Amino acid sequence: MGINQSGSFESSAADHAAEADAALEAARAALATPPAAEVPAMVLLVDDQAIVAHAVRQALLGAEGIDFHYCAKPEEAMNAVIQTRPTVILQDLVMPGVDGLTLVRAYRSAPETRDVPIIVLSTKEEPAIKSAAFAAGANDYLVKLPDSIELVARVRYHSRSYVNLLQRDEAYRALRQSQQQLLEANLELQRLTHSDGLTGLSNRRYLDEYLAAEWRRSAREQSVMSMLMIDVDNFKQYNDTYGHVAGDEVLKKIAATVEHCLGRAGDIAARYGGEEFMVVLPGTSVGGARLLAEKIRLEVAALGIEHRNSSAAQHVTVSVGGAAAVPAPGAVMTSLVEAADAALYEAKRRGRNCVVVRTEAEAGAGR
Repeated sequence: MGINQSGSFESSAADHAAEADAALEAARAALATPPAAEVPAMVLLVDDQAIVAHAVRQALLGAEGIDFHYCAKPEEAMNAVIQTRPTVILQDLVMPGVDGLTLVRAYRSAPETRDVPIIVLSTKEEPAIKSAAFAAGANDYLVKLPDSIELVARVRYHSRSYVNLLQRDEAYRALRQSQQQLLEANLELQRLTHSDGLTGLSNRRYLDEYLAAEWRRSAREQSVMSMLMIDVDNFKQYNDTYGHVAGDEVLKKIAATVEHCLGRAGDIAARYGGEEFMVVLPGTSVGGARLLAEKIRLEVAALGIEHRNSSAAQHVTVSVGGAAAVPAPGAVMTSLVEAADAALYEAKRRGRNCVVVRTEAEAGAGR
């Protein structure tokens, strides 16, 4: 397996940090009290479901002036609020261990968080539940997942109201400075810990966390989960023929192509290792996974990247193996990975540049 690494990864991280420090100092020097509408909203989502966090992050991604933070564990929520100092809290109502209303009351009883706007997220729209949420101290109530336009509008409204309140306090300047520091540090940390340095896709660490969370959710809800494993055909020969720099460029183009093929907020693509990629597809059937795998294969072939020493074609191609399963009681997540890996092996055995997607049971019977 030919593993390509970006040689400039560490230096680019250092350059980014230096640029961030310079920008931060400039911001501090020029800092004045702007209108509330010009102050970025600092949003903290407290929700145990990774798929909800991914969907909310995507909904806010295109909105200017909104910074997003996420806490998955209710027992860590209060510390997360104090450290992040958000201007809006998005609070899930039903969480394991500590329910959302208990957290809302805790926020309201703590001096550091008593005035922070809280938007409760719930799957229910009963008046009694809404009444309980408002009685606990919530400022707003949304049925998840809300429309992105409505979510952005409500976040901005509550954030501006809160900033107006803060601007009447001399501590506002210190708050804004600490937010800028936190934002710069968080962006750099997120880039280093969640993203692959070469391709920009999710890295193996984030993939493992996301995969485990979605497997638990699928087991709890007894819903189907699919996975694709993608391997660049004859990649070692490509590196030997065209060089590792060209190989890096191929991996970048394939990564961008795979990500472009994804159509749902909960689907993620990650670099699994070397020239292998993985796609996680919560709630996707074996048929849907097969269609997506074939789309990815055709889109990569359509790039038309020359590969004269490939055994599959005269251009760069990929083999795709996939598996789908509804987690059985006590089943481990690695069983789905192994099933997808077995399907990928079968795709290579058939001559590469092809797709094999099965249910987990079919993959096990085929071994």
